[in-house]
Order: sequence, then C-alpha cells, then structure tokens
Amino acid sequence: MPTEKKEKELEGLKKLLTSYKVICIVDMLKMPTKQIQLIKKSLGERALIKVSKKSLVERAMKEVGKDLIGHLPKQPSLVFTNMGPFEFFKEVNGMRFKVYAKEGYVVGGDIVVNPGPTELLPGPAISELQKVGIIAGVEGGKIAVKKTSTILKKGQEVTKDVAGVLRKLKMQVAEVKLNVESVFDGILYDKGTLELVELYPQKLKDSFNQALNLSVAIEYPTKENVKYLLTKAYQRGKALEKKVGG
Repeated sequence: MPTEKKEKELEGLKKLLTSYKVICIVDMLKMPTKQIQLIKKSLGERALIKVSKKSLVERAMKEVGKDLIGHLPKQPSLVFTNMGPFEFFKEVNGMRFKVYAKEGYVVGGDIVVNPGPTELLPGPAISELQKVGIIAGVEGGKIAVKKTSTILKKGQEVTKDVAGVLRKLKMQVAEVKLNVESVFDGILYDKGTLELVELYPQKLKDSFNQALNLSVAIEYPTKENVKYLLTKAYQRGKALEKKVGG
C-alpha cells in the first residue's frame, strides 16, 4: 500500500477509534465477502464495519491509546457502533447464513441425505455419491437417492469428496456469522461474557423452575406455588377419602 494511502487510512482508523462509544473486535478468518455485505446492509447506519491490515489497526490503537492490541485475532476487523455492547452482540449473533461447507468444516449436527430425485444427470455423479455412502440410482433420466443416508455425524469434518457432493445436491449445511471476539466500551467484554445476553434469561427460567419445584416438594407456601400446593392437598384429600371410604 502506498505511503500516502496508508497514512490516510491510518488517520481514518484513529478518528473512528475515538469517535464511537463501542468498538467490536471481529475475527474475519473464513468469513465470506457476500455475507459481510449482507451484515453491513442489515446493520445500516447503526454500525460501521472496517476491514484493515492488522499492522495498521495495531498502529492506530497505539497512537490513540486504546489498549486492545493483545485481543486482536490473526485476521481482525473492527466494528464501530454507538449501540450498547450486549444489544449489539445479540443482534449480530442472530445474523446467521447458510453456505456450502468447505473441506475441514466441522458439522454441528448429523448430515442426512433423504431419498428422492435430484437434478443430477446419470454419469460420474453416481459414483461420487456412492463414494460418500449415498445409495443412488437412475429414475426418469435423473439420479435419485434410494435410501436415507447419514454421511457425517455431529462433530466430524467435511472431506473434499463430501463437500463436492453436498454442493452437487445443493445442500448448504455450513453456517457463518460475524465472529465477535470481544467488545470494548471502556470495559472489555470477552465472548463468554457477551454470550450471557442469550444464556442468562434461560438460566433465570431454569432457576425459577427448580426453586418452584423445591418449594412445592417441601410444601413451603408462596404466591407463586400456592395453586400447586392446593392441588396437591386436594389430591391427597381425595386419596384419603377413597382409602377411608373403602
């Protein structure tokens, strides 16, 4: 990059680092350009995604006194926003896109190919399908899958052969999202802390249900459990009535 252009970009980065309330550090490794553009469009004017060389980002951070260099991944991008850290994380974490899996991608669930027709013409494709464990034949001039086939189990890596077959079958099994590493608004929030915005409400619900069950079990009355205790007492009364009546 020519020196003049580099200095201009450096000054732009420094201005952004000091103008926005929130700085988000993102790992852009393996992030497709198409999905980046979709995320940019979804965020609109509420956030600005800036992709620059890591060395330039580090230099800008040094010159403005932002001590975030140690938190940068190998291929970083910065997102600038005035949204709250947890509000921002929740929104971008919900932006997920299906794409074709590449070799080495670890699947998050079983990959199952169901029986039925395909758009593939007879030929080498049948052998390619069979090679990865798909039973196929020819029906109506096109290749058809004859039997339900699980070609990958959860946690397994996509091989080159499987990736090729999935693309031929138009099965997009990989998921990409903006990989947020941390968010800084004067306090640095790491990924584990940010994920609480989605995990914490569920933890509260689980804790409430556990406390409710315990209070009913030990018969400790509260306004939340009184109807359960009355039902429990009624059922006991009916059982006693039946026993005495017998």
